[in-house]
Parts: sequence; C-alpha cells; structure tokens
Amino acid sequence: MRPAPLLIGLLVLWGLSGFAVLFAGVPLLAWLLAGAGLALLAVLDGLLLRRRPTPQVSREIPEALPLGIERDVTLRVESMSRQRIDLFDLHPGGWPAQGLPQRLKLMPATASTFSYHLRPTARGDATFDGVQLRLASALRLWRQSRIAGTPQRVRVYPNFAPLTKFALFSAEQASRLVGAHLKRRRGEGTDFNQMREYRVGDSLRQIDWKATSRSRKLISREYQDEKNQQLVMMVDTGRRMMAQEGELAHFDHVLNATLVVSYLALRQGDAVGLFASGGESRWVAPKRGMASIDTLLRASYSLQPQPVATDYLAAATELSLRQRKRSLVMLVTNVRDEDIEDLLAAVRLLQKRHLVCVASLRERALDQAMTDEVHDLPGAIRAGAVARYVEQRTAAHEALRSHRVMVLDVASEELPAALVERYLAVKRDGLL
Repeated sequence: MRPAPLLIGLLVLWGLSGFAVLFAGVPLLAWLLAGAGLALLAVLDGLLLRRRPTPQVSREIPEALPLGIERDVTLRVESMSRQRIDLFDLHPGGWPAQGLPQRLKLMPATASTFSYHLRPTARGDATFDGVQLRLASALRLWRQSRIAGTPQRVRVYPNFAPLTKFALFSAEQASRLVGAHLKRRRGEGTDFNQMREYRVGDSLRQIDWKATSRSRKLISREYQDEKNQQLVMMVDTGRRMMAQEGELAHFDHVLNATLVVSYLALRQGDAVGLFASGGESRWVAPKRGMASIDTLLRASYSLQPQPVATDYLAAATELSLRQRKRSLVMLVTNVRDEDIEDLLAAVRLLQKRHLVCVASLRERALDQAMTDEVHDLPGAIRAGAVARYVEQRTAAHEALRSHRVMVLDVASEELPAALVERYLAVKRDGLL
C-alpha cells in the first residue's frame, strides 16, 4: 500500500504551514493537532482499504491461439462495493496489447466486462499470471496493488488460419491458393478410380475393350494418383533456423509451410509424419486421416530452434530406423557449404530406402544485398563477400543435385508453394 498524491500533497501543505507557527504567530498546539488529525484520518482510511475485499476477476480467452494473429481477451470484474480501480492484465511479456491499462468504476453486486486486443509473438506454452488491480481508498489517500484471478496457461500454435480456409476448397484448388503451379499430367495415375465414356485425348491404354464390346461404345478406365503413400516432413531445429525475417524466425515459416503441405497431403489420402532434429527432437509416425493435422499441431507447436549445430547424419540414421516404409522425405534446412559433406552422407543414407527432397531456405537479405548499388569501399567488400557466399551455397546445392536429390532454393515466403508443388509433382510422376 502506498500513499496517494492527495495524501502526499496534504502532508506537504501541513509541513509548509509550520512556517505560520514561526512567522505568523499561529499556536504550535493548533499545528500539532492538525497534523494528528491528518495522521488519524490517513490511518483510518488505510485500514478501511486493507479490509476491503478484492474484486473477483475472470478471464475469457481460447486455450489455443495462432501465432501473430490478434485476438480479443475479455475480463469480467465483480465487486461487492462501489469503487474505482485501475486494471492491468498480466499477459505474457513482449506481446503487443491494445486497450490496457483500464480504469473501471465498479458498482455493488454488479459485473463489469471489457475486452482488449492481444497479439501472440512467440509459439509454445504461455502463462497469464493473474490480473493486477490498483485500488484507491475511500478518501483517495492511499493506493494498494493486488493480484486477482488465477494464472491461466495457453498454447500458441503456428498460424493455422490458412488450413481452415483450405477446408472450403478441393485439394487442387487449395494447392493453387498457396501459389503452387500445377503442371498437366503426362500419364495416368496408378489407382483405378472409375469407368467412363472415352474422351478425346485418352490414351489407348485407358480403353477397356471388354466393357467397350458390351456397351458397343468406347469405355475408358480413369485412374487417380496412388493413395496411402508416405510423406515425412524432416525439419531442422538447429541454429540455421534461428535467422529472423520480420517478426518471424525461419523456423516459424518452416512450421507454417509444413502444416500446409501436410494438410494437402492428408487431403490426398496420404499418410504424413514429422521428424524434428538438430536442437529439440520430435517424432510423429506417419498417419492418414484429417484428424492427423491436430496431432501434428500438438506435437510441433512448442518446438523451438536451438543454437547448436545440426548433425544431419545422426538425424538421418535415426529416421531410417524409425521409418521403414519407403517415403517422400522433405528435409527443410538452410544449406551451407561447410555442412555439405555431412549432409551428403545423410542424404545417401536416406536414399537407400526413401525419395529425398531438400528445401534450402534463403535469407531475403542475400537477394537485397545482390541488388543494392555499391558507392564506396565497404559496400564493395560487402557485395563481394555476399557474392562469394552465394556462389558457395549454389555449389552445395549442385553437389546435392549430382546425387539425384531434389533441391528447392527458396525464400521463406515462397516455401509453402514450393513444397506443395514438389509434393504434387512427385505424386503426378509416380516417383514413389
């Protein structure tokens, strides 16, 4: 409990009135009695404040929040007496909030509600440590800070808003929404779908001659892409994923893209799994069905990149032991030339059973540096260093391609479309 500005002002005035005792002939006893009266009034006001019940506060917020999306948080305050309070919700630090603090005028036996806007900026588990209240005494001589409500935990997931949007479209339409360029099929799928009348453009291999003879018109077999194939998203949780672009780290972009391609693969009838390695490790065995997207969300939302070097060979060894069935393994990392030997060894190990695609995230700052004009010596040195780095990075990619590895060199915002496009190309060409 602290003195309010009013009490401090009264004490200052009382102290200054002492000069009247010295120079204006005011009786000392009157001055002392005034001070005693002020002290008694302050003590009584403070005691009443300490005995006042703390208002009851409850918070309404979803248990799961998407990263980077603003949400409303509603607070409900109930009081048994008439009073004014200042209120501040103890939300996780660093999250931008609009509408705090709030000053409320509470009425007896009534409830007051208000909402403020909050935007999560970090994935994982987060805790609201109650609500801080600042109460004023009846005579406004004291202020007291109290914590009301109970701590509340929430989970911050990767932004799953695109997934809810995709649910309204077919798999092909959703693929186009993320920017994937779908190429025309060069052949037929491997799973029989239905019989239908012959259409111009159908190959002779599609014609079912027995059905044609029975119906006395050309009948074609229609095939679709093979289902129940395996897709394993292998994400790097090491230091390479800690690069920051805008408000999100590369790893957040990776998780968002992983969820998009996983959702579309599940829509296609394939089984999707997740393997995280480098810093934190996580394994989700491939499963079919749209409910699997919830499993992937729960398993990945708390993953964070760590400032450690990724051991690609150890990760590939572990994945080979866990995943025995042939799969499309999409490794998302940031390929550097100093990692190429370890990465090549890992890729060769995976290729014994799986089809491997390496998505290498490119920092947008590299593209900007390559296009900036050079006006002085430091700028020339910087441009030369960037050009050398890009050349070494390109050489590492070519080394992977020489071992029949599919390589995607993309910026973070291009990653979802690139992964979806390559996944659909693998399905279309029957590479699995």
